[in-house]
Amino acid sequence: MEKRWLYSPEPRPEEISELSQKLNINSQLTTLLWQRGFRDFETAKDFFRPSLMHLHDPFLMKDMQQAVLRLKKAIDSHEKILVYGDYDVDGTTAVSMVYSYLKKFYEPCHFYIPDRYAEGYGVSEAGIRWAEENGYSLIIALDLGIKSDDMVTLASHKGIDIIICDHHLPGGKIPNAIAVLDPKREDCLYPFKELSGCGLGFKLLQAFAQKFRDEQEVYDYLDLVAVSIASDIVPITGENRILAYFGLQKLNQQPRPGLAALKETAAIKNEMDISTVVFTLGPRINAAGRVAHAHAAVELLISKTENEAKALAEKINIKNDLRREYDLSITEEAIGMIENDETLRQAKSTVLFKNTWHKGVIGIVAARCVEKYYRPTIILTESNEKVTGSARSIKDFDLYKALESCSEFLEKYGGHKYAAGLTLEKQNVPAFQKKFEEVVSSSITEEMKTPLVEIDLVISLKSITPKFINIIKQMAPFGPENQRPVFEARNLQVVNSLSTFKDKHVRFLVGQAGNEVVFQTIGFDQAQHYQRLAEGDTFRMAFSIEENQYNGIVSVQLRVRDIKFD
Repeated sequence: MEKRWLYSPEPRPEEISELSQKLNINSQLTTLLWQRGFRDFETAKDFFRPSLMHLHDPFLMKDMQQAVLRLKKAIDSHEKILVYGDYDVDGTTAVSMVYSYLKKFYEPCHFYIPDRYAEGYGVSEAGIRWAEENGYSLIIALDLGIKSDDMVTLASHKGIDIIICDHHLPGGKIPNAIAVLDPKREDCLYPFKELSGCGLGFKLLQAFAQKFRDEQEVYDYLDLVAVSIASDIVPITGENRILAYFGLQKLNQQPRPGLAALKETAAIKNEMDISTVVFTLGPRINAAGRVAHAHAAVELLISKTENEAKALAEKINIKNDLRREYDLSITEEAIGMIENDETLRQAKSTVLFKNTWHKGVIGIVAARCVEKYYRPTIILTESNEKVTGSARSIKDFDLYKALESCSEFLEKYGGHKYAAGLTLEKQNVPAFQKKFEEVVSSSITEEMKTPLVEIDLVISLKSITPKFINIIKQMAPFGPENQRPVFEARNLQVVNSLSTFKDKHVRFLVGQAGNEVVFQTIGFDQAQHYQRLAEGDTFRMAFSIEENQYNGIVSVQLRVRDIKFD
């Protein structure tokens, strides 16, 4: 699929010359900062030197005071507290963090994760009933609840208060809970809007600790916060970047036993970054709730001993292998459905339904279909006599708004611009498929339909010096809205060692006319270029710069994003 290269705007030379001198870096690196919005010495310094002192006051969040006081009242009155959270990585890390923190000094608390299949997403009636039967009078709802007004009302009738900590977009009505912590509320003036669900739980603990305990205790849970930030694909900017920066330090140096065991099970020997978490730890934690019950993920993350953690990690790893099998077989089936149907092939969206597909992996399947066909995608299956689905989008297409436009056919839906979940009656599936295709067709643009490679700067290979690489490393952690810089170099040729592997990827030494510098280069899913590379054609390459660690040896390699031939 042909990709569109989009170049970031470059500042005028006079805009960066003074900042270059102050920071003692060259104009190219200063341009990278300028493009990310850091246009004076102080903001650039704060970016390069993250500090926990720069976290926002948690009491700036609407309802935080009420939340903290209600939690303190529960503790002082010896009420039973239930920590209730979603079954994905964000939810299970949030539950593990809040539960572990409270359990250190307060015994009458427990945790509850709804069953993905029996209860579905959100605060469930079964969960409220369980809390009532077991004598809980306060629920802390994490990574869910913002659309659970009916369940909040039900809980209230049963004498149960709920504190909601949710980062999803609110619906038309804010639930009448004792406190609703959600920076995306229109009436919330909290300066940073993009916290993960676990990040919101962290802010609640931070506020409680500031008022009644030692704030330093809360920082011990930043490894869990970093895993949630990475896995929930939230922007790595502002407060998230600070939390991820220090969380990754803890994850690499002194992780809690559960995460250490997961790292060992995944055979991770090198230092972890956001990307490693996304592709190794995240799927394993998610696997518990995808093919069984996410209770197992929390048990792992709250484990206190190395032996206990290892045993639990092995069980979760087996579930992850099973999840992978489901994922691959259903993806193959979904692609087959598209390829064998001319209407589906020509459509602007993908909405597929099969009642036997495993509910736990349909989100992954949707993401894989987006990778292949690059269009908004919804994968639906049947669960508890309802049809439930996961939706994934492409850059700049607002999936949540598209679902809003189809709401007449939906029982419930929720999520973000790029990922969402939905539930509907089986008889509404054909009408929903038709309406969603109409909505997408009328609002998607040609540009949106073309995969994008965003390029920060055009550079020569000789610019890639040890100092250049060291400064780029200091821009980490990389992730959404703070991506690893992508460069373009021109007039390139393969110098040596061209090879393919796994029939999809290429590896070669690259050089540039006019200088003697060469770099090891790797191109995943770039094997379609092998023939022209072998013929010696000159080309332009979009790439990022990475350090490759192998057998204790660290080397620089270029990661191909795309190739265009001259």
